[in-house]
Amino acid sequence: MQAENFKFGGGLTETTLHPAVLVAMVLSVVLILLLPRKYAVVPFLMATFLVPRGQQLVAGGVHLFVYRILILSGCIRMLWCKLARRESLFGRRWNSVDNVFIAWALLRATAFVLLYREVGAATNQFGFLLDALGGFFLLRFLIRNTDDVRRTVRVFAVVAIILGVCMLNEKLRNQNVFGILGGVPLIPLVRNGSIRAQGPFAQPLLAGTFGATLLPLFVWLWMGGKSKVLAVLGSASSLVVAVCSSSSTAPMAYAAAIAAVCFWPLRKKMRLVRWGVVISLVALHLVMKAPVWFLIAHVDLTGGSSGSDRAYLIDNCIRHFTQWWLVGTNQNAKWGWDMWDLCDQYVAEAVTGGLATLVCFLLLISRSFGRIGRARKAVEGRRKLEWLMWILGATLFAHVMGFFGISYFDQTQFSWWALLAMISAVTAQYIPKTVKKAAPIARRSMRSQVEEPSLSSAAITLESA
Repeated sequence: MQAENFKFGGGLTETTLHPAVLVAMVLSVVLILLLPRKYAVVPFLMATFLVPRGQQLVAGGVHLFVYRILILSGCIRMLWCKLARRESLFGRRWNSVDNVFIAWALLRATAFVLLYREVGAATNQFGFLLDALGGFFLLRFLIRNTDDVRRTVRVFAVVAIILGVCMLNEKLRNQNVFGILGGVPLIPLVRNGSIRAQGPFAQPLLAGTFGATLLPLFVWLWMGGKSKVLAVLGSASSLVVAVCSSSSTAPMAYAAAIAAVCFWPLRKKMRLVRWGVVISLVALHLVMKAPVWFLIAHVDLTGGSSGSDRAYLIDNCIRHFTQWWLVGTNQNAKWGWDMWDLCDQYVAEAVTGGLATLVCFLLLISRSFGRIGRARKAVEGRRKLEWLMWILGATLFAHVMGFFGISYFDQTQFSWWALLAMISAVTAQYIPKTVKKAAPIARRSMRSQVEEPSLSSAAITLESA
């Protein structure tokens, strides 16, 4: 059974902030406020991913993790830019990914509060909305174009290199250097005799998945030709992070990333590929003795994975649809052994927020793939831009596969939101803007030419505008 203190996230009930973390946090806040916008992403991502999540200020029952304080600083920066300069905060255009993200976050928070109807639930979801909406739109503010994407990927490469060194040390010496700061264990977990390094993350699976999903971005950085050394070191570090986590989820996401990048020659035939995958899964479902999602039970790349638990979690989620479809459920722990552990992002969305939240999450993925596809077609023939779109799609696919093995709940979620911000920013530059209600304007112009011949030239000018 799940412990009672985990109902609303658990965690410490008092402030835990190492002096070194405090100095780094204050410095990051100052840099976020004072640096030019394009460089503010550097201190934000560095502090977010290299400070353990357990480092926090607790005030009035609200857990102010370091990254939440950074988000609040970023929000102040955005407000100042809006009031003082009256500039657009999010670059070119608002799009469907942004709209679906807002709907997903609000639906999930609302469902959670309605399910528990306690003050603790409202406080918990206030923190979630600060993380989700604040974090996502801060990243949208900081990442607006291809140059910002390249700069962000370079920061991720530096983070991956630091994590690679520290997690390799953790694997070899059985000591987590981030544990010295507090917030994560000093002595790493061990399963079946294998040390599972986790670095500053809440779990080894999250650390490994974070590293694995960055690989395509580093491949793109290498292909750009300007940061080859950093790209090679980042790629090697992503592999080290994935391997040192000793989990099957990370290698699965890593393999998915490689496969997606290698499908580049088939980029114009992806409709056939998608339908081929769907038909294959349906055929397997018909001939297998168990449902097709039990294929996950056979995934064990490290010799100690619990793929069967994930398969049973999905199976139980489907079987108990009537329990969770409206606003989620808090009865999942009664579904069976370890069913309280929502180690699958899709199940976590369903159990936490109900059917509407799950649909919004799937729609968020679908719309992202759709925008990438439209943008790639719009830049067809411009090889570097096509390659960028494909890499964003490969990274998205790596996350989609990683979601089958873990649900993001620590700073890993910011890598997911950063990817969505990149997709929104880059695709908005190249997807043609649709002009709405063009036909009615044209008809009115034609009527004006018939009724008012003397104004025909003005009507033609209005129509062309």
